[in-house]
Amino acid sequence: MSVLVAGVDSSTQSCKIIIREASSGAVVRSGRASHPDGSEVDPAHWWSTLREAIADAGGIDDVSAWSIAGQQHGLVALDADGEVVRDSLLWNDTRSAEAAADLTEEVGAASFAERTGLVPVASFTITKVRWVADNEPELARRIAAIALPHDWLTWRLRGYGPAGESDLGPDLTELITDRSDASGTGYFDATRGEYDRDLLSLALRRDASDVVLPRVLDPAQWVTDQAGRRVAPGAGDNAGAALGMGAVTGDIGVSIGTSGTVFAISSAPVRDPSGTVAGFADAAGGYLPIVTTLNAARVLDAVSRLLGVDHAELSDLALAAEPGSAGLVLQPWFEGERTPNLPDATATLFGMTLASTTRENLARSAIEGVLCSLGEGLDAMRALGVEAKRVLLTGGAAQSPAVQQIASEVFGVPVVVPDPGEYVAQGASVQAAWALSGERPTWLPETLAELPASETPARSAYRARL
Repeated sequence: MSVLVAGVDSSTQSCKIIIREASSGAVVRSGRASHPDGSEVDPAHWWSTLREAIADAGGIDDVSAWSIAGQQHGLVALDADGEVVRDSLLWNDTRSAEAAADLTEEVGAASFAERTGLVPVASFTITKVRWVADNEPELARRIAAIALPHDWLTWRLRGYGPAGESDLGPDLTELITDRSDASGTGYFDATRGEYDRDLLSLALRRDASDVVLPRVLDPAQWVTDQAGRRVAPGAGDNAGAALGMGAVTGDIGVSIGTSGTVFAISSAPVRDPSGTVAGFADAAGGYLPIVTTLNAARVLDAVSRLLGVDHAELSDLALAAEPGSAGLVLQPWFEGERTPNLPDATATLFGMTLASTTRENLARSAIEGVLCSLGEGLDAMRALGVEAKRVLLTGGAAQSPAVQQIASEVFGVPVVVPDPGEYVAQGASVQAAWALSGERPTWLPETLAELPASETPARSAYRARL
């Protein structure tokens, strides 16, 4: 009889689960369910959706180990009874931008980078803690534990939760997490493997020494659920995707989804006092420096609607234009921006002339704008000593021939497009198998496309117009 493992991706938009054979990695079955829209969500929705996705996959009674990866940074605040204090503020909720600026001024950008590997922006958990402390002080005083989305879901699925809603009760000390997700909070140092409670106290505006924070497990560590199954630490979404793709040092992951991300696998920690690069940890014992943009695939959605075309037609239009879009540049900050940290910014179209303003150039400028923003992030990593040998291009937009071709022109290294897959959930399943065997599996995805590095004017034209 096959030994099975399960991996979950609880993302911003949906919950996906895949169940794999533990020795070969073959996918046996899968399930999914949708999350509500918004940047502020009652975690009860995630719990309901997780159970719905598990049911859609035929249940997990026959699996030997499981793991949950998920969206980073969301604040799940619990009281002493295990009740959620308020709806979770997600990574894409920018109301804490002022809190981020205040914390940076109080501590200093260089000091923050040295202590935690990052400089606060509105996405990070610590800024949401400060926002609650400043705007909802009565709720802040009730906070007895702080978890992230995947921490809380792991706790619930193991059997813990508020009295009357769980079998094992509200034991907050059973909250667990991993280095990758903890490293995105703004109050954890992945190099030392320790929480910085002084920073958390500063954010919460009270002594946080008694606030329960999830126990940070190493990659090969595991706990059990009430059925005796092994439970791996879980991961932040980008670290989970890196595991799912089998990324190693020298690989650059570029994902074009709701947000855009550029991450690297590094054996050494990265400290960037400018805040451009966040020095996260990965889920395999190393580091995952990352640059994240708020504006990615939805930019292409908006321009497709404007032009009255679908995504395949947008790709055809873009490939009909020359690199550089005849000088037309779309700066794609439609919903503010995280990198650079401009939460109130708006998008701008530069270089409009009678000759450059065509459907083809607009289509190409949208794709160039998204990719060049991410290319600036890769340049910032390189300046900090990060090695870039190839780009692994994922996300829904990665299936576009135009996105693939322009990526090879923008990043300056070969581009590999893995077959479409739920890489975050796959990474979580790698963790689950790791918990069973004690060794990290090497399950590599098939390749959809490979493109050599291409030298073109795309990046130079983009920079010249800004």
